[in-house]
Amino acid sequence: MKWTKRIHKTTITALSATLIMVSGWSAPVTSVHAAPAPATCGTGDHGLLQALQNKHSGDVSTPLSFSDVQFLNGNTGRAAGNGFMIGTSDGGCHFQEIYQGQWSFKQFDFPDNVHGFALASVEEGQAQYLIGTSNGGSEWKRLSNNAVSFERMNFFDSKKGFAYERAATFYTKDGGLSWSKISTPPNTRGAYFSDRNTGWAVVIVPGSGYRVMKTTDGGGTWSLSLKAAFAEPEFGQISAKGDQVAVVLYGGTGMSQTSYSLYESANRGKSWNRVIAQETAGGGPAPGSGKAEFNKGPAAGKPGNLQLVGNSTSFLVGFSPAAEKVAVGRSYNGGKQWTNLPELAGYDGVISFTSNKEGWLAIRELDYSSLYVTKDGGASWERRFSLKVMTQ
Repeated sequence: MKWTKRIHKTTITALSATLIMVSGWSAPVTSVHAAPAPATCGTGDHGLLQALQNKHSGDVSTPLSFSDVQFLNGNTGRAAGNGFMIGTSDGGCHFQEIYQGQWSFKQFDFPDNVHGFALASVEEGQAQYLIGTSNGGSEWKRLSNNAVSFERMNFFDSKKGFAYERAATFYTKDGGLSWSKISTPPNTRGAYFSDRNTGWAVVIVPGSGYRVMKTTDGGGTWSLSLKAAFAEPEFGQISAKGDQVAVVLYGGTGMSQTSYSLYESANRGKSWNRVIAQETAGGGPAPGSGKAEFNKGPAAGKPGNLQLVGNSTSFLVGFSPAAEKVAVGRSYNGGKQWTNLPELAGYDGVISFTSNKEGWLAIRELDYSSLYVTKDGGASWERRFSLKVMTQ
């Protein structure tokens, strides 16, 4: 299907319905003629969001840019930022406006192509709310009148999901209308639950280092899985999928540099491999000890979001603001081997992979905020959509 460059508000709902149908709908066969050849994928901004882009012209503090991207499969996905959301149903060959309005998106999550949840604020720096949609993203409403302190959230379906503060974890079974706090160990500074029973927590022990703890009874009891020595532990991010677990432990930050270590386990935390130990002049030593596969992460910069795909594949985005570089690193065997992939221009990035080959990367550059696609696991990237950052 070829989408027009812009749509009016009256057709936004129709777009959402189109997106909703893509993943599972097929038209009845009415002709024996061969289907037309697929349209060539475009690049550039496609003429979308021009009015909103002009509104941000000259606003150096909040130029129009992407803050998050999520694809459900190789064809269907969304990207959003300050006051907008766009989507595609043909792998980025064409994009269309889904939403334009008051909400500035920090993070969003669609467990299916109809229901979505987001952490968003009305203005940058203002109170953040959990909002929801039931029509693909064209309309959003607050799920509570109270602001939330969640840093991120993850929904498994339209009802059940988890939300995380740095020191606390919450669970909902009614689509975010109410939340119950899950018991995590004292001094937790990062957690992840792969289901209601199985969870992981990054715990700091002041003056000693990090502990990675595991629960199999929904937070009732916790057991030690990993120790990593570090003088001044701060926080970590962790993810789990099947037998695979990966954790990024943060060291110090200085001179636009962050030291960190990436550990991975292929057997649910029974044993760990230190994959990356990045030491920097500004951030100091990396947490942990022992040999690491690599002493530099992707772009030799700060770690971004971590994602596990399939049974043994992991991706980590890294960015170096001072060097203006963004790159992705990956492992195809549970962290036993690691590859830092080619760099792109930029100073920040977010990834969304749907398989060990197909993925998307949203980058903030000095002059553009862009979406890139890869079909070879990050070895090469093609720009599919750009917003000109107007600062003059």
